[in-house]
Amino acid sequence: MSVTFAYAWFKTNSMNIYNEFEVKIKSLISGLMRDKTLPDTLDTTKVAVEAPRDSAHGDLATNAAMVLCKQSGMNPRALAETLKPEIESITGVEAVDIAGPGFINIRLNSNYYFQILQTILKGDNIFGSSSLGQQKPVNVEYVSANPTGPLTVGHARGAIVGDSLARLLAKAGFAVRKEYYINDAGNQVNVLGESAYLRYREALGEKITIPEGCYPGEYLKEVGEAAKQQEGDQWLDKSDYLPFFREFAVNYLMDEIKSDLHHIGIDFDLFYSEKSAVSNGSVDRALDYLEEKGLLYQGVLEPPKGKKPDDWEPREQTLFRSTDFGDDVDRPIKKSDGTYTYFANDIAHFYDVYQDGYKDLIVVVGADHGGYVRRATSAFQAMTDGEGNFSMPLCAIVTVLNNGKPVRMSKRAGTFITLRDVLDAVGPGVMRFIMLTRQSNQTLEFDYAKALDQSKDNPYFYVQYAHARACSVLKHAKEMFGDFDVNSADLTKLDRSETIGVLKTLSQWPRIVEQAALAREPHRVAFYLQDVASAFHSWWNMGRKDATLRFLIEDDKETSMAHLALVTGVKNVIADALDVIGVEPLNELRGDLKDEVGEAV
Repeated sequence: MSVTFAYAWFKTNSMNIYNEFEVKIKSLISGLMRDKTLPDTLDTTKVAVEAPRDSAHGDLATNAAMVLCKQSGMNPRALAETLKPEIESITGVEAVDIAGPGFINIRLNSNYYFQILQTILKGDNIFGSSSLGQQKPVNVEYVSANPTGPLTVGHARGAIVGDSLARLLAKAGFAVRKEYYINDAGNQVNVLGESAYLRYREALGEKITIPEGCYPGEYLKEVGEAAKQQEGDQWLDKSDYLPFFREFAVNYLMDEIKSDLHHIGIDFDLFYSEKSAVSNGSVDRALDYLEEKGLLYQGVLEPPKGKKPDDWEPREQTLFRSTDFGDDVDRPIKKSDGTYTYFANDIAHFYDVYQDGYKDLIVVVGADHGGYVRRATSAFQAMTDGEGNFSMPLCAIVTVLNNGKPVRMSKRAGTFITLRDVLDAVGPGVMRFIMLTRQSNQTLEFDYAKALDQSKDNPYFYVQYAHARACSVLKHAKEMFGDFDVNSADLTKLDRSETIGVLKTLSQWPRIVEQAALAREPHRVAFYLQDVASAFHSWWNMGRKDATLRFLIEDDKETSMAHLALVTGVKNVIADALDVIGVEPLNELRGDLKDEVGEAV
């Protein structure tokens, strides 16, 4: 029985070769069931195709024989022998080997990888784009810093992780909405208004003292000066100044925050105001919804675990049955003074997200919010009748260094290093890339000197030089050969193990997109980019020893055109992957990196 799948599959699906062969193997098993070679009751849902543990064993491996042996009544080795000739008949397969008790390793032929390169050469970000998400709506909330001061370097990491995740999910076929939740309600905004008013009086020439409890940052001088320019001295003798200065300061600082984020390539689809949620009735509507479902009640919470606080006393209050959804304890909705808790406002936010049509909510927060995950998850599950998918990726702290020494706090902020400090020091591309060089829940050291070091030890410049090198090669090729079209190149000239190795690395891009999107881990893209750059630079280095592997061979145009097709493929994949993490590819680089990895041609 022969199984043939058309090349059109590459145009209409994710181009994830592991998914592709999983579908093909399941299809041929169905064929064997139909012709009674195998029992017609086999359940193939657990059949999977993955990378073999050792790449020397092949390109793909399937567990089909292992997971189906019991159902089929055959030992796994015998079942593997039955499947082997069928898998060998799949277009693109060069060889099939059986390892151990019945694992099936698959080696693909060169033509298969040439077809992948043809798809990459089409450009337009086709390769790697996936239909995995099926355009399901996903709301990604990130940054959401209190608008009481400039964004810190910690906020910067969350901003970059969140934005890269949103871009990644869109690449994987989800309909993504990017959201910033503005914490513009509560006591911290009152403190901000009081602090801004003091700076306003200072701007009018009054000598002030910042009392304990107010915000001391120098940035509020700018707010006070702006208020003076707009309002003159009309608020000096008024006692009802607080509402105005609360709103003025929040708007001023949010404009600053939006500007900083825009300069690192981050813009939002929605700014959700906590204050508006309270004033427009969203909190009342959300709690009415929970009340109707019997999820609110009047009760008394147990004292906190451990030593009971001296000021704790049992009192009846409105509680949410969050333990029904896996939380440790039920959570209070109202404070003792009858006002809503912050959690009630968050519930209203979840309610509005769900009412907007989003059953999938991702909230990227700092690691200090780890204790909030269960209650937030329970609230979203309640709002979506258990149909929702909630996740809260945590971002660990960032330590800023310069040549290994701690960087002083920002003069403008007074107590912390701001996003703008780092942005001004290194630029947006470096900042975004370096923030993704570790998993988000791991602490990260951001060293200015290392971030700006144009050497192979800097992953940002190492990847960027691969793209710049590709651009340089293509420019030099035009000078050598005149106009050329890589789409008409004879790709069979790429059948050397060194060039096929580069092609295999490129072929992983669609799988990286899907796996990183499912895991919600955009740092995998940065890691993959380093793999592509390494493969590309290694190919160049091999050309220094073997002239037939040089990118351009002046007296062999056919091989040169094939090499240029692969160089273009590398360039396209790097540019596409950089775009997913919000980094602009560079067409040329200056500095000592050229000395580290060699000239471009």
